[in-house]
Amino acid sequence: MEETQNNKTDSATTPAGVMRGETATGDLRIHPFHSRIYGNDRFLRVWLPPGYDDAQNAARHYPVLYLNDGQNLFEPATSFNGVEWQVDETADRLIREQMIPPLIIVGIDNAGKDRVREYMPHRSFQPMMLRVQGTRYPSLLIKEVMPFVEHHYRVAPGARNTGLGGSSLGALIALYTVAVSPGIFGRLLLESPSLWAANRQIVRQSRTVRRWPERVFLATGSAEAGRPDRDRSMVDDVQELAAILHRSGLESRRLRLMVDQGASHHESAWARRFPDALSFLFAEGELGSGGGPESVS
Repeated sequence: MEETQNNKTDSATTPAGVMRGETATGDLRIHPFHSRIYGNDRFLRVWLPPGYDDAQNAARHYPVLYLNDGQNLFEPATSFNGVEWQVDETADRLIREQMIPPLIIVGIDNAGKDRVREYMPHRSFQPMMLRVQGTRYPSLLIKEVMPFVEHHYRVAPGARNTGLGGSSLGALIALYTVAVSPGIFGRLLLESPSLWAANRQIVRQSRTVRRWPERVFLATGSAEAGRPDRDRSMVDDVQELAAILHRSGLESRRLRLMVDQGASHHESAWARRFPDALSFLFAEGELGSGGGPESVS
């Protein structure tokens, strides 16, 4: 397992071999991580909020947001197409502007060539993927990743302090995870979710879920596929999921749907929408404002 960053941290609470993100805004710590569930290795990228190591905050515990495809979140050098979500810049700015409380953000790297297999919870003929491994992903997250982070960092307990999200297939597996693990995550970010996978089985499964996170940010572009008929189909799928969530009890203060006109299936679009997503999911006080299940921007 290789990584360009090689500066170790000086924190006594972090294990040996931890590296720092060299080009990230703020304190990004990169942990080599072995999964027994999948029998493979990846990195966990832990971004800490301003003031985390200050003496006056030594007893403070922080909300945490787990995001899939960790390579694409913080630094262009590790993103597969050289474009990042700018998670570090956005979170740092919103925290300093007191738009959101200080929080920890954990990027969980995908498994490279096995990414699709790990992010697919259902067998599929389009794309052809019969030996999927996505049903094990909730266990990776809940039984391995989360205990690791909670052991080494001051994470606030409870669903209201715990978020999960991703984009594309990373959003698909995030949706599946909250569907089969109710009560663990109170915040859910779904960017351009691949609801079409496995003949839309995740949409059908969502109709049976009775307990959803307290807040859900659901977004897609209107030009995701680059073909009018498929673009419309992807928007329709996202709007159907929003309707399912709304019928299950997520009123407009808990659910934000964004159809981003002209936006494509790309990290630049997810980066542009991330400030709205983070503000909606973690803003203190009222549960969001407006932007209910029929909102379009």
